[in-house]
Amino acid sequence: MEDGVAKVRAEQYKGRITIHVIIACIVAATGGSLFGYDVGISGGVTSMDDFLLKFFPSVYKQKMHAHENNYCKYNNQVLAAFTSVLYISGLFASLVASPVTRKYGRRTSIIVGGISFLIGSVLNAAAANLAMLIIGRIMLGVGIGFGDQAIPLYLSEMAPTHLRGGLNMMFQVATTLGIFTANMINFGTHNIKPWGWRLSLGLAAIPALLMTVGGIYIPDTPNSLVERGSTEKGRKILEKIRGTNDVDAEFQDMVEASELANSIKHPFRNILEKRYRPELIMAIFMPAFQILTGINSILFYAPVLFQSMGFGRDASLYSSALTGGVLLLSTFISIAAVDKLGRRPLLISGGIVMIICQVIVAIILGLKFGENQELSKGYSVLVVISICLFVLAFGWSWGPLGWTVPSEIFPLEIRSAGQSITVAVNLLFTFMIAQAFLSLLCSFKFGIFLFFAGWITMMTIFVVLFLPETKGIPIEEMAFMWRKHWFWQRILPDKL
Repeated sequence: MEDGVAKVRAEQYKGRITIHVIIACIVAATGGSLFGYDVGISGGVTSMDDFLLKFFPSVYKQKMHAHENNYCKYNNQVLAAFTSVLYISGLFASLVASPVTRKYGRRTSIIVGGISFLIGSVLNAAAANLAMLIIGRIMLGVGIGFGDQAIPLYLSEMAPTHLRGGLNMMFQVATTLGIFTANMINFGTHNIKPWGWRLSLGLAAIPALLMTVGGIYIPDTPNSLVERGSTEKGRKILEKIRGTNDVDAEFQDMVEASELANSIKHPFRNILEKRYRPELIMAIFMPAFQILTGINSILFYAPVLFQSMGFGRDASLYSSALTGGVLLLSTFISIAAVDKLGRRPLLISGGIVMIICQVIVAIILGLKFGENQELSKGYSVLVVISICLFVLAFGWSWGPLGWTVPSEIFPLEIRSAGQSITVAVNLLFTFMIAQAFLSLLCSFKFGIFLFFAGWITMMTIFVVLFLPETKGIPIEEMAFMWRKHWFWQRILPDKL
């Protein structure tokens, strides 16, 4: 028993969806709304005149005066840092969260994340200067680091195997709901002078409070309890969430996995071993590819992007609210299909549609949008439709599955470390794209969309070649899946 559990017991697993699972997953997934709310709120706030006048007056002047290059209206590294500092602090927080999640449980990390986000929301809403604003963003990053590290693990471990994909996507539903809510709030607050931006930033305290209080009342996962030595309690929780006393097979898998997990003292060192090579590759490439779709650039800077293309202030906020709504709806498509069609078909189809949409937008902007030009109404509508289709495809594919696939493939002994790497890579690439996007937009112009289309082509090929289907496979038996794959079976050592 080196790579995981000794036997395949999947067919012996019993249980159904229970109210305890539903409530626990709803509370945990609320953490996703925090991440989504911030993604949605940042772009809207940075396009508000009152916010720019107070913190970034040079950007305001640049925006107000006709500029020789439409794509460079918002090109300011300090403004980009306002968005991106959250993600670099989240990166470091996620690495700290790994031992906390392993030693004290998934629930503890969820509570810590909620408290940190609550503090950050208050600081941002009350910010009197740029330093206070940035400190608030750092606290939000700590909250996201802890939440993103613990919540996908929590959801994967609580869900029954046959419904794990759909329930795990509660995190993405909450994220997209947060984005949509933020866009609608920005649309409502941009006319509230001069403190509408404070209301937008401060309302993040509501989901943060829900996550913190809810985290106090939800149980920890059976896997985590068994791993930390509370075997009896772990079994009781497992019986409760599965709605049956017949949990011997699943519980035995947990016990054997926890014995192996507890024999490993340095999970970050162990995940580098050859037997965990597939998991490590996925922990790095899946979150990196998710960000390299370009989705965060569109969601962060949607109002800025649409204003740069010549949309009026109201029209740009309305267009970004529309993309948020499309993203929310598309996630439900993924929930309905993920445990029926599987992960691979959704990722591949989403990739193809995203490539087509990015190329269409690039062609329109390249041919019809030059210096000091605005798009005609017809072409503007076509750009918005293409971006909405792009967001729709992302919402059924890389959006939810960029989190779901990594969270369900790690054996217990490296699960916390693996999830930390996933979150850290996600936040690192989010930071890099958020910091660089306005400069890239200024330099590449319409080519920025072709840049992301190239990456989506690469990641679609990656899925076709290297990602096996994980639908219906118990978490504790993923090790057997890699050994059946045409490529990974050549890489892995012979002994299981």
